[in-house]
Amino acid sequence: MTDTRPATEADLVGLTDHDVSNDPFPIKGWDHVRFYVGNAKQAAHYYAHSFGMKLVAYRGPEQGYKAHAEYVMKAGGVTFVLTGAVQPDAPAALHHAKHGDGVIEVALTVPDVDKAWEHATKQGAKGISAPEDFKDENGTVRVASIGTYGEVRHVLVDRSNYEGPFLPGFIERKPIGNPERRFQAIDHIVGNVELGKMNEWVDFYNRVMGFTNMAEFIGDDIATEYSALMSKVVANGNRKIKFPLNEPAISKKKSQIDEYLEFYGSPGVQHMALATNDILSTVDHLRAAGVEFLDVPDSYYEDEELRSRIGKVRAPIDELQKRGILVDRDEDGYLLQIFTKPQQDRPTFFFEFIERHGSLGFGKGNFKALFEAIEREQDRRGNL
Repeated sequence: MTDTRPATEADLVGLTDHDVSNDPFPIKGWDHVRFYVGNAKQAAHYYAHSFGMKLVAYRGPEQGYKAHAEYVMKAGGVTFVLTGAVQPDAPAALHHAKHGDGVIEVALTVPDVDKAWEHATKQGAKGISAPEDFKDENGTVRVASIGTYGEVRHVLVDRSNYEGPFLPGFIERKPIGNPERRFQAIDHIVGNVELGKMNEWVDFYNRVMGFTNMAEFIGDDIATEYSALMSKVVANGNRKIKFPLNEPAISKKKSQIDEYLEFYGSPGVQHMALATNDILSTVDHLRAAGVEFLDVPDSYYEDEELRSRIGKVRAPIDELQKRGILVDRDEDGYLLQIFTKPQQDRPTFFFEFIERHGSLGFGKGNFKALFEAIEREQDRRGNL
């Protein structure tokens, strides 16, 4: 039976209480995620028709921005900016030639851009753009940005004095088709870094942004017979902003992180988890719209140890099995999750969809099944 109760943000992404008075880098939430893509117009149609996202704003040559065309898509608290090059030497064109489609910007809403920027740069963050006001008839947005792993940057945004559709320079656009929202929030965003660099970036988030270590997965936690990786999770005080960081580990064959780094050409965002309060409906609609998910063998659901460990969950196991949805339980509750195949021809960025019921974890009990599914796809591509 589908749970139709309204889900709070705490339900969706597992928030905890947090006193911001001593937080050196307070964050209100996710602002937007910017993708550099090969064709922004077509990408906008994909996210509208397949993901149920609503086109709300646009900026391009018609507004005097000659280098790029940018489409702003929304679903609940999730905002994607799809940026494609118009000029052959535009930043998005150069980035796409090297990496393919990928995340260039993970933007965070902060109460004070100047204080956040000052703290971050004093703690050693690379400043990309200093605090600056952008204005139009709808008000003012203050923005700055810092560098992180690879070419990914965190943009710091204060839009409390702005009422426009996105940022100054963008105009409102009508939705594409009749989108129906399939998810409500960003749960976490995962970065892949080179061998030996994970702890360096964990330290970056601890030192620069005041994040704490939330979880660690090493050794047998996160290995199969053929491949392995290591992962640590950093999060801000209320756990709204969560960044798992992965690096490859020495193993018999090439891990999913090795494959990503090879095809992306640098560290970068591996996947984004989107929170939903009805994962069965979400998966049904996305699959009907052509979104492909990783296959999970029937043996996963027939395992008596799994059934005993997870106990009763809101959906019958056979319904989860029909859709390939994984389930895990920890001391706080349980979660349901599923992973798409890569969203472009290069085997790089993909999505996770997650439904939380108390659990604050990341599906540790599913790691083996997940990585074996990824390995099967790698083997089909000849990259294992």
